Amino acid sequence: MSVALTEQAVLDRTKTVTRRLGWRFLRPYDRLTLCRKVQGRKRADGTVEPLVRIAEVEVLTGRRELLCDITFDDVAREGFPNYSLRAFIQFFCLHMRCTPDTEVTRIEWRYL
Repeated sequence: MSVALTEQAVLDRTKTVTRRLGWRFLRPYDRLTLCRKVQGRKRADGTVEPLVRIAEVEVLTGRRELLCDITFDDVAREGFPNYSLRAFIQFFCLHMRCTPDTEVTRIEWRYL
């Protein structure tokens, strides 16, 4: 799973939650490798950037909810402790091309 926008929070082990547009298949105890970048590593010259693995995690929970239902606690757990709810939702919508009422998958994990 790519954590390009929150790499430092993963390195600091402060990010323990993420929201994704898909990922409905996840179950507790699934293991994930958090990477700097997963897609889009092919360069113009045809070479491919290496896959940089940052951390291994185990899924604790995965559930569907509306993006606008995020809590202040989860904004911090997403890796944005200084963001307001509104700022996080705007950031997410901009990067994921969705709206605040989009149903997302909330994924919580622990570091291995």
